[in-house]
Amino acid sequence: MSTECIDDGQQDLTRLYQDHHPWLLQWLEKRVQDRLQAEDHAQDTFLRVIAAKDTPSLNEPRAYLTTIAKRLLINHWRRNSIEQAYLARLAAYPEERVISAEDSAIVFEVLREIDELLNQLPAKVRKAFLLAQLDDLTYAEIGRQLGVSDRMVRKYMAQAMFQCLSAGY
Repeated sequence: MSTECIDDGQQDLTRLYQDHHPWLLQWLEKRVQDRLQAEDHAQDTFLRVIAAKDTPSLNEPRAYLTTIAKRLLINHWRRNSIEQAYLARLAAYPEERVISAEDSAIVFEVLREIDELLNQLPAKVRKAFLLAQLDDLTYAEIGRQLGVSDRMVRKYMAQAMFQCLSAGY
């Protein structure tokens, strides 16, 4: 790759950042209501653009940046939701059963990894797995909720378990 190509790519990224960073920051701040968090998400958005090996020719750069930023926000909100649910569950335990801050951080990280893992599964597979693991429903009950047969629920569970096992859980 010639130096000229690299320079052109860097100039394109610099121009993209200069032209659209203030707009993206404002767009994000409206959604998260926190300037520092919006700044973090804006930087993460541009890091994703930089990390993309083949940045497309951008006819609509704001649409491209918005798509990346929305995905980052969805991930952020999902992680935040998991953390809040975990903390609420933890608060329900008696004080003598509360785990240390270090152990809590480890558990939370594992929960985020499992969440990412489950989000790679088709929606019905993920739903069946969560209904079985969190709500302790039988396969028949899960099948009724999802509108599928017990046999299909077994297939869903096998697929989810395989996903977990292949990741080391």
